[in-house]
Amino acid sequence: LYEVIVTDDAADAATEQLLLTQFPWATYTAGPQKGPAANRNHGASLATGQWLVFTDDDCLPDAQWLQAYADAIELHPDCKAFEGAILPDDWALLKKDMAECPVNTEGGCFWSANIMVAHSLFQELGGFDEQFTIAAQEDQDLQWRIQQQHDIVFVQQATVVHPVRKKQWRKSLQTCHIRAKNHEQYCRKIAVVSNNIFVPQQHYANSIRYQSRVCFQQLRLGHIGHASIALYTVLRFYLPQYLQSLLR
Repeated sequence: LYEVIVTDDAADAATEQLLLTQFPWATYTAGPQKGPAANRNHGASLATGQWLVFTDDDCLPDAQWLQAYADAIELHPDCKAFEGAILPDDWALLKKDMAECPVNTEGGCFWSANIMVAHSLFQELGGFDEQFTIAAQEDQDLQWRIQQQHDIVFVQQATVVHPVRKKQWRKSLQTCHIRAKNHEQYCRKIAVVSNNIFVPQQHYANSIRYQSRVCFQQLRLGHIGHASIALYTVLRFYLPQYLQSLLR
C-alpha cells in the first residue's frame, strides 16, 4: 500500500484542479511558499507510512518504480536510505548548449528527484534544511547528514525520467551568484558540524579553479552560454570574495 501526497508551491490552482479531475485518490496540499526544501518537508509531515519517496513534479516514474524500492527494502533490511536512477528524456538535447537535466545512472548523487528515506530517520534528522531556499545543495546536505550514520544504496531499477530543458541565459546569470552562496552555506555548515574551520580564502580559491575548468571544458564543446555563466560566476562572486578574504 502507498499514498501519494502532492505539495504544491505554485501560485495558481492548476495543479489542484488537475488532481481533483484526474487523480482524486491523491492527497493535495498547498505548499508553504518557502522554497523546495520547506515544500518537501511539508509533504513529509502529512505522510503516514514508514518510508518517504520523493520525486519532482516534472518527473515521470517508471511503472515499477515503487516496486523496485520495495524489493530493495527486502534485500537491504538494515538500510534506511536509497536513491534511484534519473534519466533524461532526450540524450541528444542534453548535449546542446544551455541544456540541463540531473542525470544519475550510477548513484552517489542523492538528488531529490528520486530518493527514498525511512520516515523515522527523516524526522530524526529534521528533514531538509529550509535555510536552502532554492533547489541547490539542500539534497546534498541531507545526503551528507544521512551518511554520517548510514549507507545509501543505489537502486538501478527504481527509475524516473526527467525532462531536459534549455536554460534561459539571462535568468541563469541572475541566479548563479545565489547558487554560489548556497554552495558556500553548505560548505560552512559541513565544516561546523565536522568541528573543522571553514577557510573562506581556500573555499573561494577552489571554487575559482573549479568554475574556470568548467568554463574551458564548455568552450571546447562550443557551449558559449554555459562557459559564459561559469566565467560570470567567478567574476560576479568568487573572485571578489577571494580578494576580500585576502584583505581581512
